[in-house]
Amino acid sequence: MIQSKYDCHEDLCAYDLDVNLFERFGLYVYEVVPIRKAFILCTDKGNKILKKVSYPLEELTFIYNSLNYINKNFNRTISFVKTLEGDIYTLWNDEVYFIMDLVKGRESEFSNPIDLKITSKSLAQFHKAGEGINSYINFKNRNSCGAFIDNLKRKKEEIIFFKSISKLYEDKNEFDQMFLENVDHNIYEAQKSISILENSKYYEICNSKEKVVLCHHDLAHHNVIIKANKGYFIDFDYSIIDLKVHDLCNYITKAVKNSGYHIEKVKDILDEYVKINNIDQDEMEVLYGMLTFPEDFYSISRDYYTKRKDWSLDTFINRIDKKTCLSQERSDFLFEFEKLI
Repeated sequence: MIQSKYDCHEDLCAYDLDVNLFERFGLYVYEVVPIRKAFILCTDKGNKILKKVSYPLEELTFIYNSLNYINKNFNRTISFVKTLEGDIYTLWNDEVYFIMDLVKGRESEFSNPIDLKITSKSLAQFHKAGEGINSYINFKNRNSCGAFIDNLKRKKEEIIFFKSISKLYEDKNEFDQMFLENVDHNIYEAQKSISILENSKYYEICNSKEKVVLCHHDLAHHNVIIKANKGYFIDFDYSIIDLKVHDLCNYITKAVKNSGYHIEKVKDILDEYVKINNIDQDEMEVLYGMLTFPEDFYSISRDYYTKRKDWSLDTFINRIDKKTCLSQERSDFLFEFEKLI
């Protein structure tokens, strides 16, 4: 058994780092280093990434097939290391493991305007390479095209349900109080988002071949690696087939929420993106509707009231405070974005 010299996160402690596991991939591993929910393997064949699959095996196959499709025209994604038998994974002690080549480079910084432009250009190229994938890969579990409005309606109803739960508490803690102070505004924003999308050409766009692509769906800065002024995308665990503006919404939200929701940053993102991949008026309206939904408020409320995250109360309080303190800045941002349309 190879032991890491670093402390493991709870998720990482569930990994079985056995040399016999690595031998199935034809690798000799001499050091193991934890990184988020995976491990870097220093091997005789270069540095690799080891991951344990936390979703159905069919979804791993979807990711592999989707990236094969993308890599025909955009080769800056992950590469699977196959086992000696030619498989992309191995079953070890009833768990599924796979290994990828490590992408060398540095994590992008969305506060850096140069990195932002590199990421925007690279995302446009990535989406361009994914056009037509909906006809090539038919996997319903990861195909979200056409489901966005119904998903938002469900989330809005969940927020309303969380409100009813919180109001029943006799002894409301600080999180409950902050939630109730902000919930009505966010329910209004959720309904506004739904109305914008229902009055848009969302469903027509879903039938447009070139506007449906493989979406990364988790475009945090650490999932974009910068190398030689080009963006490489890693960690496709949450990837789906959907509209390219869904991915843009995800990216824009992550890029602007920690910088005061500056509209100029969004203009830079879109200006660089459309140099490669056009976004028409109908798509902009859908993007506006998607951005309007209060996803951050929904997610922290869901995680608290459904006990989805095993965090301390102080952590939840700090997070809802962070997500609500810029409410006015977010409203101003959406007002300015609407003018872009």
